[in-house]
Amino acid sequence: MRPTRALIYTGGISHPFEQAAPVLAQLLNEVGFASFVSFDLNAIVAALMDDPQALLVIYALRWGMTQHEKYAPDRAQWALQIAEPARHAIAGHVRGGGGLLGIHTASICFDDWAEWPQVLGGGWQWGVSHHPPLGPVDLTLDAAHPLAQGLPNFSLMDEAYTQLTVSPAATIVARVTAAGGVAQPAVWTHQYGAGRVFYDSVGHDGTSLSERTHRQLLQRGACWAAGI
Repeated sequence: MRPTRALIYTGGISHPFEQAAPVLAQLLNEVGFASFVSFDLNAIVAALMDDPQALLVIYALRWGMTQHEKYAPDRAQWALQIAEPARHAIAGHVRGGGGLLGIHTASICFDDWAEWPQVLGGGWQWGVSHHPPLGPVDLTLDAAHPLAQGLPNFSLMDEAYTQLTVSPAATIVARVTAAGGVAQPAVWTHQYGAGRVFYDSVGHDGTSLSERTHRQLLQRGACWAAGI
């Protein structure tokens, strides 16, 4: 039996995706996936259409970049308006029973697509959501959740996404707290149609992804989302 493919869409500003995406690919490969990494959404969608059993992974920071002029210098390279065929392919994949793994900036992606937060189980709300600067954060797991059982709470250098919108249908696996802050939903499971979704709001860089407990949690979440 050939391994399940993990189709990793990555790239964007202010994050070391070139360094971190291979780390993500390796941790997925360790639990039986065959990872394909691309900065081209069209290539990911084409691969997804050829392999409906694949795990779709969104680890990118690609959105319209219209909220502030500070993004103007980067728009030509990184601004993205997701095309209708890609929307149809992604939503159809998950709704039809395919797996989705969203990491960190996935909640900010595709801001011109109203259905994306519904697929992911939550998202970034401009003017409301925010995060303190990169720094020490603590992750507190729900010990009763099957994906967290036996894992300890852990700490990272990361960004604590704050006031994300989270679907009432999502199940919180872990919460994140930055220094002086209030615990925020950070990791959740969600079902969209027949598909399973696992979202993890931390994972700024390869060091965060590689932390022992975080790595195990991501691996468990990926396997659960893929149904393997």
